[in-house]
Amino acid sequence: MSNRTMKSLIFKSLRSKQIAITIVSLTLFVTIISLALYEGTKKSVTLDVNGEELEIKTHANTVGKLLSEQEIKIAKHDIVTPSVKTPIKDGLAVSWDQAKQVAIQVDKTKKVVWTTKETVGKVLAEAGIGITEHDSVIPEMTEQIGDVDSINIEKAFEVTLNDGGKKQTLRSTSTTVADFLKRENIQLNELDRLKGNAEEVLKPNSIVKVIRVEKVTDVVEESANFAVETRNDSSLLKGREKVVQQGKKGKVSRKFEIVKENGKEVSRSLLVEKVLVKPQKKVVAVGSKVMVASASKARKRVTSVSRSNAPSGGKELFMTATAYTAQCNGCSGITATGINLHSNPNLKVIAVDPSIIPLGSKVWVEGYGYAIAGDTGGAIKGKKIDLHMPTKSAAYKFGRKKVKVKIID
Repeated sequence: MSNRTMKSLIFKSLRSKQIAITIVSLTLFVTIISLALYEGTKKSVTLDVNGEELEIKTHANTVGKLLSEQEIKIAKHDIVTPSVKTPIKDGLAVSWDQAKQVAIQVDKTKKVVWTTKETVGKVLAEAGIGITEHDSVIPEMTEQIGDVDSINIEKAFEVTLNDGGKKQTLRSTSTTVADFLKRENIQLNELDRLKGNAEEVLKPNSIVKVIRVEKVTDVVEESANFAVETRNDSSLLKGREKVVQQGKKGKVSRKFEIVKENGKEVSRSLLVEKVLVKPQKKVVAVGSKVMVASASKARKRVTSVSRSNAPSGGKELFMTATAYTAQCNGCSGITATGINLHSNPNLKVIAVDPSIIPLGSKVWVEGYGYAIAGDTGGAIKGKKIDLHMPTKSAAYKFGRKKVKVKIID
């Protein structure tokens, strides 16, 4: 091959390469220009996806198509702002909040909601569920929804607490009495007790009663009564008494253990008793002498003074007088001092209250004369006397009178 031919071939080859390079460069240039023009016509949009912001350039003409470009599928309960039909403008801010399904359990009632709220509290507010400070909410109100798919609520109910007699109404979600006391920081001391069982189920309007028990000791000094000793005295007329020795009260110290419930004493036990001063007994002589009056002596004793006028001395009393006979129904005819009125129907004898007129006393009775206080009667109490008459007619005739009485001896 000649040199000329060789040169011609080399020239043709170089020319072909130059053309190819030119074409490629031109194509690349056009492509770059087209891309630049394409990108330049895109609009800038801020997209907020569940709180995370993205800066996007797009040719999408609506919010809906923008989200489709980002492979975001919009569910029924999702919230898109502005709406999917809104035209895209440069600088537009678009937010997409994806709804989450949350189960809300309120006591025994359950409901399912779709929500885009961020916290438990906002979800409950959106669902129209009111919460008080005493209600139990799990998770807490400030907890972010995130992975939370259920909310459990225990509504507080009223419980009456009677602590040591002091009542107050509280709200609680406790299931047992023991849990309620623990939550309310109610502590029981060693002697304190509950009315009922600590494991008893707590219900609305339950009453929890705590009985506060305490033991205390009390030392008191008290007077000790003296004993009364009676001795028969044959020198005293029957029915009369004479104090031989006056009684004196003693003094004793007593130590008690007292149990109180809610501040009130419920029991008292004697622990120690100590005599500080011994009591002195009272000695009383009781008359045993029976006055037996014969007809002659009694008449002589009474009639010898009955004709006289009222004595000048003696204790004077005004008393209500009635009359009786030895022949009355139920009467034995023997007086309390042993006088036989059947054998001595004309004796002047009166029945008296020995605490007013001592038995055996000589007396003068207005309208009756001198007599002996020799009898008693169940109805003769206080300033009353009953006059012995020899016959029923005399007793009826006397009736009832207010009379002057003088105690002579």
